[in-house]
Amino acid sequence: MLMRPMVARRGPGLIGMAARTAVVAGTATATANAVNRRQARRMQDQANDQAMYEQQPAPEAESQAPADSDDLTTKLGKLADLKAAGALSDQEFAAAKAKLLGT
Repeated sequence: MLMRPMVARRGPGLIGMAARTAVVAGTATATANAVNRRQARRMQDQANDQAMYEQQPAPEAESQAPADSDDLTTKLGKLADLKAAGALSDQEFAAAKAKLLGT
């Protein structure tokens, strides 16, 4: 009886190898894009945090000397004159007066 010789399997062939290469390349591209997006998002978050930090007003000194009553009266009078002239709205006047009085 004649037997056929055994043929050793050589691999996936040309099409199979091209498909495997395409999958590996696609996975590498997707991973690189995800990493780049993540890094860009982190940099944007850091820039936003920095911008918010820079916009915060500097804390005022707690130990300011009390204003002289004549000086305070003069400043309040000037504010009232500005309000009467229409240069300040009621809200602006109230805010400036509260700032002067320290309340």
